[in-house]
Amino acid sequence: MSIKIEKTGNANELKLSFEVEAARFDEAIKKVYDKSAKYFNIPGFRKGKAPMAIVEKYYGDEIFYEDAFNEIVPEIYEKELKENNIEAVSKPDLDVTQIGKGQDLKFTAIVQTKPEVKLGKYKGIELKKVEYNVSDEDIDHEIGHMAEKNARIVPVEDRAVEEKDITVIDFEGSVDGVKFEGGKAEGHELEIGSGSFIPGFEEQIIGMKIDEEKDITVKFPEDYFSEDLKGKDAVFKVKLHEIKRKELPEINDDFAKDTSEFETLAELKNSIKEKLEEENKSRAKYETEEAAIKEACKATEIDIPSGMIETELDNMVKDVEARLSYQGMNMEMYLQMKGKTMEEFKKEGEEQAKEAVKTRLVLEQIVKDEKLEADSDKVEEKLEEMAKAYGKDKEELRKNEYFMDYIKKQLTQEAAIDLIVTNAKFAK
Repeated sequence: MSIKIEKTGNANELKLSFEVEAARFDEAIKKVYDKSAKYFNIPGFRKGKAPMAIVEKYYGDEIFYEDAFNEIVPEIYEKELKENNIEAVSKPDLDVTQIGKGQDLKFTAIVQTKPEVKLGKYKGIELKKVEYNVSDEDIDHEIGHMAEKNARIVPVEDRAVEEKDITVIDFEGSVDGVKFEGGKAEGHELEIGSGSFIPGFEEQIIGMKIDEEKDITVKFPEDYFSEDLKGKDAVFKVKLHEIKRKELPEINDDFAKDTSEFETLAELKNSIKEKLEEENKSRAKYETEEAAIKEACKATEIDIPSGMIETELDNMVKDVEARLSYQGMNMEMYLQMKGKTMEEFKKEGEEQAKEAVKTRLVLEQIVKDEKLEADSDKVEEKLEEMAKAYGKDKEELRKNEYFMDYIKKQLTQEAAIDLIVTNAKFAK
């Protein structure tokens, strides 16, 4: 087994030329035959009992070449990367130059490597101090949400529909006199002002009385998900059955007792204030860290390989697919709804992917230059947290080398961010 490593002339790209002994490739062919023999059905032999030479004669000598290649090359490739300290950041572009039984296997792999990171200033960077104070209005806003959740729904029979009323309606829509799929419902509950219907629809319900029927004309938005309806004028025949309204509770000590563990409104408000202060503190910390990372990245020079950006885009797609699955959707449905192709979706995410890759590379370089290590106590805390989240035993997770590397890498990057922020100069 031999390997030749040379630069291609493109930045952060290497060409690896491999030569594998014939005996090793022949052994892989035999191994592949042993795994797949049971599937071959050749006249004159019981299924799966034909000798390898007969199978090769019947189907051609190359029948096992591709599988034999895949059998040994990944292990050889990964081993040589490790032994030659090559940090590959893209899938290899493979080219087989010689393959055959009784011959040395020869192939090349062109791969992009981790780029050089030329850090700029990351200590003493100037940042704007981020602070968020809790106002009385903020507390009242939270109290208002609690009141909404605990509101009574009461019928209205002596007046027409007003803003914020809850209506029960039947409707049926048509475009150019033709009814369309999904345009009909009976007993539909609609809160006026919620913005949950086509723009202009809810406003025209205002003023209607119980049992009144009315034609409502609207225009579907140009970016509406249905190609057949976007930008079209539509008429909805609407009948109003019920009007209801929310009756909010009086905000006093009794409200505090009924909706919380507190005895007085003052205690409830104080608790809300403390919660909002914690949220504001976390928000300010996050925004400060984001600003710090952005400044450190701005001062850093990196020629990011396309393979790293492509991998990041693939990961972004997987994240979106995971979120969509919780909503009962898939990527194909999402793209159709947005009127985009996968290529367009990825193109829009390129800048975000570049920023994510650059951020990761900058933090990794700071960790390396500053010789930062994961704090053992924080490792234990993270293990406890992850074990609880995944319903696993902590010691079981500790035995997983990849999992532990992930935790330590995450913690060292957090330490790098903390280092940047701690050494920053904050403008008053």
